Amino acid sequence: MLGIAGRLASGRGKFSRVLVGFMVAGFACLLATGLAAGWVTQKIQYHSGWVNHTYQVEIAINRASLLIEQEETSRRGYLLTGLPVYREAYDDYAAALPGALDRIAELTADNPVQRAAIGRLRQHVAALEAQRARVTAIMDNGQRAAALIAFANETSIRRMRVIRDQASDMLAEERRLLAERDAEQAASVRAFYVILAVAAGILLVVAITSLLTILRYTRDLASSRDSLRQLNETLEDQVTERTSDLSRANDEIQRFAYIVSHDLRSPLVNVMGFTAELSTAAKPLTDLIDVVEEKAPELLTQEMKLAAREDLPEAIGFIRTSTQKMDRLINAILRLSREGRRVIAPEPIDLAAIADNAVAAIRHVIDDRGATVTVERPMPDLVSDRLAVEQILSNLIENATKYLQPGRPGQIRISATRARDRVIIAVADNGRGIDPRDHQRIFDLFRRSGTQDQPGEGIGLAHVRALAYRLGGTIDVASRLGEGATFRLNLPATYQIPQENAAA
Repeated sequence: MLGIAGRLASGRGKFSRVLVGFMVAGFACLLATGLAAGWVTQKIQYHSGWVNHTYQVEIAINRASLLIEQEETSRRGYLLTGLPVYREAYDDYAAALPGALDRIAELTADNPVQRAAIGRLRQHVAALEAQRARVTAIMDNGQRAAALIAFANETSIRRMRVIRDQASDMLAEERRLLAERDAEQAASVRAFYVILAVAAGILLVVAITSLLTILRYTRDLASSRDSLRQLNETLEDQVTERTSDLSRANDEIQRFAYIVSHDLRSPLVNVMGFTAELSTAAKPLTDLIDVVEEKAPELLTQEMKLAAREDLPEAIGFIRTSTQKMDRLINAILRLSREGRRVIAPEPIDLAAIADNAVAAIRHVIDDRGATVTVERPMPDLVSDRLAVEQILSNLIENATKYLQPGRPGQIRISATRARDRVIIAVADNGRGIDPRDHQRIFDLFRRSGTQDQPGEGIGLAHVRALAYRLGGTIDVASRLGEGATFRLNLPATYQIPQENAAA
């Protein structure tokens, strides 16, 4: 099952990386397309502006040419009829012509060819205007016949032809520029479509590749799901079998611990009994040494006196201390063994009340050590074994009072929270703390951490962990040296009796 889960996790990781890669490629393509489209759009706008400029120049040239033609037509009408309306029209066209020429000069200021052409056009127009002004002045003086003779002899037709040719040359130059600018604009449009086509192709490739990747991952996922389904069909049987094996192994370990502890106690009792007899026998021997020293001191040596008065009592004391320690260890092992064989009896528990009882049971110890214990309320509901929970809390609270930081008033806080179907009970203190390297070893049997200045054999936390396991939970610690410690007991909110125990 772990192999299938590993393959699923690996497949998900690889699929995520590939899919993210394709998404990044797609977004990069879209970004590049957007930038290219913006650049091409600017180019198109640039070329469109110049195309419009060309049209404006053509309009300005045509307007100036039209004004010249209209001015000539009005002048001839005035010379032939003498009507003032033609004279007024002639003056209007003559007045508008300089502005039209200035407009052409303004629009073609960036083109040296057109600047030169407009200069020549101005010269021809100025000569034509001067000739027209002379003939018109004669007509204004009432000399109509003389004006007609002067009109017949003037060269305005030739000058008009030159002006028309000059305007045509300027229009031809603008049409040439228009063709170039139209070509550049068409090239920009083609470039835009090419960019769109390339971007569409890249996006299509990314989409197809992503689709193929998703399909492949889906097939792998379906295959893994089938394998997982087959495994799950036999998982319950495997779990039941392994749980049974573990239960039998645990029972064997508990029986072994009980037998070993029981068998060790027999020789230990003998050693303790003989030690007591030896201690009793040492007293008459010491009295005898005192009598001999008083009545016949020459019979005693210094070694005899030291052996009777110091070495023998000291050896007996060491033996007695060691046997007492051995007795405590054996009793602890027996308690652990008996606790492992005790039937768990779940019932609704008032955690706050249990915490209050645990504190009250060692109130004299708490007061002697100058500590303050706070039980935070409310606490969540819990269905578990009352005796086991009481023993766990009692051990944790007593430990917290043992390892306070010298010079700092002890503060112990007991709290509990609900996390889905679990209840987490925390016992926090501000004591001396635990080295992070010892966070796991302190739960081992006969293992302790830090300075060993408090009584104990290193059994309490091992007992707590064993009880937590039996209740279907775990226990851990968070601590740093000098910063206190927080023990967290994680239990199921409702303890479920194992099936084999329920069947029994």
